[in-house]
Amino acid sequence: MDQPKKERILRLIQILIGNRKNTKELSRIVECDQRTIQRYIDTIRSVGFVVEYRKRGVPFLSTKKGSLKEISDLVHFSKEEAVILHRAIDSIDDNTVLKQNLKQKLYSIYNFPWLADVIVKPEQGKNIERLTEAIGNEQYVTLENYRSANSNNISNRTVEPFQFTTNYEQIWCYDPTEQKCKLFKIARIGNVTVLEQPWLSKKKHIHSQIDIFRNAAPNFVGEVRLNLNVRAYNLLVEEYPLSESFIQKTDDKQYHLTAPVCCYDGPCRFIMGLFSEVKILGDDGLKKAINEKISMLKF
Repeated sequence: MDQPKKERILRLIQILIGNRKNTKELSRIVECDQRTIQRYIDTIRSVGFVVEYRKRGVPFLSTKKGSLKEISDLVHFSKEEAVILHRAIDSIDDNTVLKQNLKQKLYSIYNFPWLADVIVKPEQGKNIERLTEAIGNEQYVTLENYRSANSNNISNRTVEPFQFTTNYEQIWCYDPTEQKCKLFKIARIGNVTVLEQPWLSKKKHIHSQIDIFRNAAPNFVGEVRLNLNVRAYNLLVEEYPLSESFIQKTDDKQYHLTAPVCCYDGPCRFIMGLFSEVKILGDDGLKKAINEKISMLKF
């Protein structure tokens, strides 16, 4: 087996984990014809992997033999993890072959956000796997024993799931009962049951924005502007790595953050924990939210 063929098969294995593309699309990505893709799939099957097909002839690696979890743990990176790895790779001395090889491998994986049934926490893995399956097949699910912080109730929710947020912490679903898109936290779901019923409201699925504080919403509500000292800067980028691309250094000890946000809860929590290290420059929505939080403090 020549080296290019090995690389194409390994690349195909990566893509087939959580795949949403048909063989024609796969052939363009792997750079070979459709018949070659099918031969590669036959080879992958011959060494013990289970390859199944979704609707519309979309092949994917199945979890039936327990092999997917171990592979996915190795190949999947969330966007936030990719940023951290990119930062670590950049710390290597310039112009080294090692650095370039690491970057190439990271980018080849990062270009496929659906690479795995990533296991954020072991007890949540099955729920994430079933939600991923339902999204791929465009099916309803029942979120069983969902613990709602808003209503303070535990109940079952039958919804159309369509998009995960960063690190698979939450999932966007269309709720037909309330006729709107809502976020559900993965950790609050007792169990997920995939239903045979297909989506009925796909056109109503509103894809969300996700801000640096990992909050999601259909649209950004404002843009926070903060001056940070060294300590606040360090803590912000350590806790929220995606924030780094929104920060500019103004001098040796000061940094300026300008970033859109989906809600003000995230920045408020950060600011109130470091109120002496941060100066709020805007926007008005953030100032109002901070004042409301302060007025609710109990002594």
